[in-house]
This record gives sequence, C-alpha cells and structure tokens, in this order.
Amino acid sequence: MAVIVVCVVLVLAGLAAVVRWGGLAVQPPPAPALHTADPTEPPPVSLVVRRYLWYLTLAVTSGLAAGILAAGAGGRLVMRLLAVTAGPDAQGRITEAEQLVGRITVGGTLGFIVFTALFFGLASGMVYLLLHRWLPAGWAGGLAYGALLLIVAATRLEPMRRGNPDFDLVGPGWVSVATFALLVVFHGMLVAALAGRLSRAVPLVAAEPRAIAAHAPLLLLLPLAPVGVLAAIAGAVVVVASRIPRVVAAVQARRLVVVGRAALAVAGLVVLPGFVSTVVDIVGRP
Repeated sequence: MAVIVVCVVLVLAGLAAVVRWGGLAVQPPPAPALHTADPTEPPPVSLVVRRYLWYLTLAVTSGLAAGILAAGAGGRLVMRLLAVTAGPDAQGRITEAEQLVGRITVGGTLGFIVFTALFFGLASGMVYLLLHRWLPAGWAGGLAYGALLLIVAATRLEPMRRGNPDFDLVGPGWVSVATFALLVVFHGMLVAALAGRLSRAVPLVAAEPRAIAAHAPLLLLLPLAPVGVLAAIAGAVVVVASRIPRVVAAVQARRLVVVGRAALAVAGLVVLPGFVSTVVDIVGRP
C-alpha cells in the first residue's frame, strides 16, 4: 500500500508541474557579453561548449524527472490498475518481465522506475530538446510532443507494443489503451513543462557552486557509456558546425522551422496506420 501511495504522490507532483509550467517555452541559454573586434566572427569554442552542455543538462534533467514522475510512477499505477481490472484469473501469473500480476513490491517498483527513467525518460528528454523548435508554443507544444511520442514510439517500443504478451494477461484491452495513451501524453507534456522551467533556472556552466550543481545531472551519463559517447560526438559536431557560417545561418533560418514542422507532420501521418492497427489489436483482446 505504501508503494502505491508514493507513486500517487509522485504522479500528482508531475501533474502539478504540468499545470504550473506547461505553458512555458524553452528559452535560449543566457548570452554573456562578447568582447570581439568583429561581431560576425563565430563565438568562442568555449561558449559553444557551454551552451551545448546547457542544452544537454536540460534534456537529461527534464527527461529523467519526467521518467520518474510520469513513466515510472505513473506506469506502476497503470500496471496495478490493469492487474485489478484483469480479474482473479490473472492474479499470480507471470508477466513478460517475470513479475507476478497483482504483486507490487518495493524492489520491483524501484527497479522499474529507475529503468524507465534511465532509458525512456532520458531518450524522451533528448528528443524533445532536438525537436522543440519545430513544435507549437506553449501548452500546444507539450500536447503535440506527447501525441508524437504516442503515435511514433508507444506502439513500436513501449508501453503499447503489439508483441507484448502481457496484454493477454491483463486488461481489458480498451482500458490498457486508454490508460497507457494518457500516460504517454502526460509524460510528453511533463518533459516540455520541465524543460521550459529549467531553461529559466539553469545557468551556463561556470566555476561557481550554483552552476556546477545545476549541471550535476550530467554525471548520470557516466555509467551509461554508449549514451555518453554519443553525447560527446554530438558535442564535437556542434563545435565544428559552429565554425561554418553557412551551417549556422541554415540552422537559424525560419525556413528550417517550417521544414521541420512539415517533416514531423509527415512522419506522424506515415506511422499513423500502424498505430491504429496496433490499438485495434490490443482493444480486441479480452
């Protein structure tokens, strides 16, 4: 019972964050004064690196926090609900993750939340920071990102993967679809809300206690070697690109925003039939 209460509190904290900060867009990082003779010169490499680390901190922090409050705690509550609605025949059966239906343990819950935050949460935070310029402003942006996660990722990865045999154990199917769909959209909106709030609070990295503490979440990438390597490679690409004026101009051009939004719309339409097919399959299960 205590595990469920804690999960409820965490989800309520996430809902409060969405309500309070859901309308905030991501603000660019602070722009320190530059003392250069030629304003057309590229910014110093050190400043480019600091800005990159700033965006990376926003992605890691907002993604991990949303992974804990929404996908993690919320996912555990959904699983509990589906175990109850599945009826007595499902109780005690083994899930794909080798867990017992209807049994909620502290260790299992902690493991689930940590795994979800480190993988789904972290990935969703990074993807949001890559795409946020192409999403609508304010509340619509968070809702659009949540819908994008639902249509593109939920039925191909988790939590609504068609091949997941757990949908044959718990349910009914329409409850599974409704609850998991709401959870994924909530997660996307929470990532956007937290990123918007953090963009107003996180300073550029500097030799100051406050700045160092704000970027401490980056240390969580150290145990995740592949993610850390990819982040370092991406940072090197950003530094090189910042020295090429044409690339900088293309990235900052309004045309790229239009093209990006069109690309997201097309991607959504392309994967929509597969999403609908999977939903119909899950709803049709007992």
